[in-house]
Formats: sequence, structure tokens, C-alpha cells
Amino acid sequence: MIDDLDKTLAALLRRELAPGLSEQIQVSFEAPDDRFPPQSVTTPAIDLFLYDVRENLELRSNDVMLDHHADGTAQRRRMPVRVDASYLITAWPREGLANPAEDEHRLLGEVMRALLRYRTIPQDLLRGSLVASDLPLPVSALQPGRLQSLGEFWQAMGGKPKAAINYTVTLSVDVAVPEEVRLVTERIFHFESVLGRRVAG
Repeated sequence: MIDDLDKTLAALLRRELAPGLSEQIQVSFEAPDDRFPPQSVTTPAIDLFLYDVRENLELRSNDVMLDHHADGTAQRRRMPVRVDASYLITAWPREGLANPAEDEHRLLGEVMRALLRYRTIPQDLLRGSLVASDLPLPVSALQPGRLQSLGEFWQAMGGKPKAAINYTVTLSVDVAVPEEVRLVTERIFHFESVLGRRVAG
């Protein structure tokens, strides 16, 4: 599922970035450490580093969904678990530029513009298992991330601090096993006589 989310976000950037820029950059999901870019990544690149995955407790639900069938049965299943996948997005300009910081900020600005266009991931961009999701995939950009300290993060990565965008997508993870149930489709009344009176039971 997470790999499908990676493919979805790559497709989103490919479509929403300006044509000339979209054709130039490579979208990466590698760790932005002191060895970035690895041999598999050429610059300019946009790196989406998945640094945190956790359940969204605010959206936890104990509700049950019923899928009705024509034969009077239904499938009962719990609501999907909502999971936040948080990315740290950085821009990596082409090596050898006279002013790499300027190009880095330009790239990051274009990415920010593309991501802020949508509050949910467009349905036509979903890939793999995400296509079958019953619920939309809301996103949150430019909000405080899950990292307690960006300084400690970059120190742990062994690299120099960089401007970055926090971007979180809320997934719907269906973990429940559907249960077949038979629905009540008609009422049956029984009558009996009590002390000469007829009462319904």
C-alpha cells in the first residue's frame, strides 16, 4: 500500500508541475542523508522521504458498514483504520550550478504550488491498491510535522540542514474480515387467545 502511495505522489507531481520542469526532475524516495543523491538518482530531483507512519486517532471509528445483497444477506465490516503517512520533501538542484540555493528554492516553490492545489488526492491519480479505497485520501501540507526537531533530524542524517515541506496523506487501511449476516426482511405476527381476548405477540 505504501509503495502505491509513493507511485501516486510521483504521478501527482509529474502531472501538476510545469511540463518543462516535470520532464527534467527525478522523483526520489531515498533518505536525504550525506550520501544523497545515490547513484540511482540524478539531479535535479525532488525527494519525498517517508519518515513517519502512525494511526490517526482523531479519525478512529467504531462504526460498522453493511453491504446489502439482493438475496437478503449483507456483509458487515468495521470502518477502515485511518493512517497518516508523513513525508519530508526536499529539492536537490543540478550539481555544478553557480547559485544552487536559488534553484533549490525555485524547485521547492513549484512543488509547494502543485501540492497545495488539492485537499484530497485526485481519484484519477490513485495507483494500485489505493484505487479501491472507499474513502478519500485527505492531505495536509505546510503543517507542523511529526519530527520533534528538524535540527536533530538533519544531524542524524549526517547532512546539512535544508528547506523542506512537511506533507501528510491519510490512508484508509481495511484490516477487518467481512462477516456475512442475514437481514430481517419481514415481520411475522403470532396471535393467541388469553381469557377470551385475542392479543398480538
